[in-house]
Amino acid sequence: MATTNPRLVARLHVRALKELRLLRGRLTLEVLSAAVDQSVAYRFRDSSPNQKTISTYVESLNVADLGLAVMCDAGDDTAWEHLVLTYRPLLYRAAGVLAGADDTGRELADSLWAELYGVGHTRSSVEPGGERRSLFRYFHGRSRLSTWFHSVLAQRYIDLVRARRRTESLDVDDREEQGGHSSGRDTATVEAPDPDHARYARLFQQALQEALGSLDPRDRLRLSYYYVQSLTLAETGRLLKEHEATVSRKLARARKQIRLAIEHTMKDRHRLTPDEINLCYQYVVEDGSVDLSGALR
Repeated sequence: MATTNPRLVARLHVRALKELRLLRGRLTLEVLSAAVDQSVAYRFRDSSPNQKTISTYVESLNVADLGLAVMCDAGDDTAWEHLVLTYRPLLYRAAGVLAGADDTGRELADSLWAELYGVGHTRSSVEPGGERRSLFRYFHGRSRLSTWFHSVLAQRYIDLVRARRRTESLDVDDREEQGGHSSGRDTATVEAPDPDHARYARLFQQALQEALGSLDPRDRLRLSYYYVQSLTLAETGRLLKEHEATVSRKLARARKQIRLAIEHTMKDRHRLTPDEINLCYQYVVEDGSVDLSGALR
């Protein structure tokens, strides 16, 4: 792989010190150069780009944020003070939007803060020999720190929801083993289902999975915020830095794209008639069998 142009890194170093004054006298050219090299190695780990491609990528980096992350990872007190004052309120607000007004949001933000410092309980926070490893080592400057914080926080919240659902599922299984019914209904009174019901639901879920997979990642994140995490249009817009009207318009566009893709798959691949396709929609709406959380992973 081609190497990073030293003159370009020197210009980026000057830019970083100009954009964030606290880095002056702390962030050396050598340290920033090493961070840029790591970012390049990660970005092009599966390819062999030429010098021009690497230079274009390096010029696009948010070097001031990258420098701040490097200094925080090194344990610089001044860098951490700036981070706390600037980004901790943002983390708490974003966590509150994701998890609601209870203590879950604050606990989520505090947990992420511990990972940033390298004292969390995840595998990313501890080296094999027990050495502290900050989550900052996974920040490569490709986005702004604020955007990266939102993405990591959203993923941690999704992990938390999944963990809770697994726990609830185990609780339901335990009750059923003890003779209880999670639905609260007598199973002897449930009518026999339509023989095609399960097949239609399965085909629909498969078509939905493919349709969502064809979307832009940002569209999938927007759908996840609004439909899986039940955020409002305004809350989704705040996380994605979009106006509420823009969120609404893009959600409508994504829904239309998904429906067209599903109907195309059902008609062309599975040879279903329009009436059968409508029946698919009817079944999944009636029994709530659509798994958006799994489809939007």
